[in-house]
Amino acid sequence: MAALGSPARTWRGLLRELRYLNAATGRPYRDTAAYQYLVKAFRAHRVTSEKLCRAQHELHFQAATYLCLLRSIRAHVALHQEFHGKGERSVEESAGLVGLKLPQQPGGKGWEP
Repeated sequence: MAALGSPARTWRGLLRELRYLNAATGRPYRDTAAYQYLVKAFRAHRVTSEKLCRAQHELHFQAATYLCLLRSIRAHVALHQEFHGKGERSVEESAGLVGLKLPQQPGGKGWEP
């Protein structure tokens, strides 16, 4: 992970991922335990007057790592749904997947001049 960015940006990203996760269930993301925990943690580690707040930086790093995990899981699920095998395919279907067409024989299979 290169740069962390701002904590507010990480917070918004985490909320966006929670909305994606709860879209399937239909209930609001603010009712989840994950949301309650994130709110509590971010409020407990607000910026203080200290020049270096190690706990705040540690929380931000953990939050950014968790955000990366949630985004990666969502991307994995989308790729898995798109490219998951659907059982045995015919030769015509397999050729169509890569953009090829099989040649047509004039008399059908087994036709000989």
